[in-house]
Amino acid sequence: MSAAPNIIHRVLYGDRLVRCYDDCPQNLDRMLVQVAAARGNAPAVTDGRVTLGYSELQARLGTLAAGLAAQGVRPGERVVVFAGNGADFIVALFAIWRLGAIAVPIGIRQTAAELTYMLNQCGAAAVLFDAGLAPQLPAPEAVPSVRLYAAIGDSTGPLPAEAPPGTLAVDELCHSHPPLTAAPETDTQDVACIMYTSGTTGRPKGAMLPHLGFYHTARNYEQRFGYRPDDRMLLVIPGTHISGLLATIMTMMLVGGCVVCRRQFRAAEVLDVIEAEAITAAVMVPAMYNLLLLEPDITAHDLSVWRIGHFGGAAMAEVTIRRLAEALPGLSLHNGFGSTETTSAVALTGALTSDDALDSVGSILPCIDIRVMDEQGHEVPPGEPGELWIQGPGNAIGYWDNPDATRAGFVGGYWRSGDIGSVDDHGLLRVFDRIKDMINRGGYKVFCVELENVIQAFPGVVEAAAVPSPCPVLGERVHVFIHAREAIDPAALRSWCRDQLADYKTPDFVTIWPEPLPRNLNGKLSKAPLREAAREQAAKRVTSDPKRKDA
Repeated sequence: MSAAPNIIHRVLYGDRLVRCYDDCPQNLDRMLVQVAAARGNAPAVTDGRVTLGYSELQARLGTLAAGLAAQGVRPGERVVVFAGNGADFIVALFAIWRLGAIAVPIGIRQTAAELTYMLNQCGAAAVLFDAGLAPQLPAPEAVPSVRLYAAIGDSTGPLPAEAPPGTLAVDELCHSHPPLTAAPETDTQDVACIMYTSGTTGRPKGAMLPHLGFYHTARNYEQRFGYRPDDRMLLVIPGTHISGLLATIMTMMLVGGCVVCRRQFRAAEVLDVIEAEAITAAVMVPAMYNLLLLEPDITAHDLSVWRIGHFGGAAMAEVTIRRLAEALPGLSLHNGFGSTETTSAVALTGALTSDDALDSVGSILPCIDIRVMDEQGHEVPPGEPGELWIQGPGNAIGYWDNPDATRAGFVGGYWRSGDIGSVDDHGLLRVFDRIKDMINRGGYKVFCVELENVIQAFPGVVEAAAVPSPCPVLGERVHVFIHAREAIDPAALRSWCRDQLADYKTPDFVTIWPEPLPRNLNGKLSKAPLREAAREQAAKRVTSDPKRKDA
């Protein structure tokens, strides 16, 4: 781990005074050039099909950048990468930055309609896509700004029939021109990436993330977790998600480690990969750790070099932490909190144990400032809940071609997160809920995360989600949806909650969900289908007994 850099103040993006590290490279391409010079042929990425050392990674991205330039892609233009986890995905990102263009990574589960909106909204000039995803692409006439389509895949086979007319193979681009060896004068404050938010409150917004923010977040991960050049980090969450891109890919590229890519999560296969690839670190959501624990032969695997298990997006139940400590005593667990608009983490925990205050998502990272504000725009006292306003070098410059959303989301250099949380006297950050997810039960506020954490520790529960159920008397009641590995008695579950929480937080309704709870394209729990299911069940209760007042 490198020494901690000095912190200075800089004026960024015209009017923001922000604390920054003083050793930030000019852009991400320069960063990788420096790392590759030091690491040579050391492995940079492996995906089960190909392994690239840093020198070969540099060569490939240089030839791809040259091929894109020869096809007329210019610095500053937007290049969409519609691809799953793999070496080609990482090559494509850095080729775009070598060219001085803006990368737009898009998750592989997006439909043609969703892609149409995003490609048109950012004015994409080119699309690099996994050949197998060609059926999901919109018709070329629906996205007139796109001038180039290039398919990632086996160059020995024909292009898929569904590929747009004139599609080239990425390998053809790479082999047609001498490598581009130097990036244009892209600045730290220039946009490196447009990442679309999940769109849970409407159309996705394209957060403009600068080169500066990528470096700072990766540096904070390195400093907090002690990553080294010999680390091998598993990428099994999507690389198109901010956590996969920053906590895994960019952090390993900064320290000179190796990214081990897998396209999907299957618990048994992931255990095999962790053992076979000597994985030392991984980022997964809490449900993935639960599924690993359910594998009967987890202790039969040699996972002794796996030392860092990072998670975020939800709390991890104390029982899960305890079971992981028993099964994997060498694994250090860390929670964190961040968002697309902050270029990933703004707070991280130290190593968690079952004795910790597990409701905390950690201490605020260097260069980050978080203010807790009430509805009138006044800062609240330490420990009191309010909306989290966040400032830092990783903050998005704004939303692409969306000035109204930018004005609403960014105030005085701070991003209004929409999350309810608190910061205590010791600087520990707690996140209670999304403002829109909080349940108002007869004037009493129920923070869903608090309830979900309690339910998560109930024996047999794998996942839990609390949503409001409409009620003509109280306004809203509490409805929880549970995915479990064994039969759950709702009465016993309510009693469990009542013993640990105020009575008004006890679930009014419990639904056992037969499948894993729904998630959006970024892997986050999606409550919209559950809210709709709660509304439908409430309507049925009223229909079956019109005199009921607890619907």
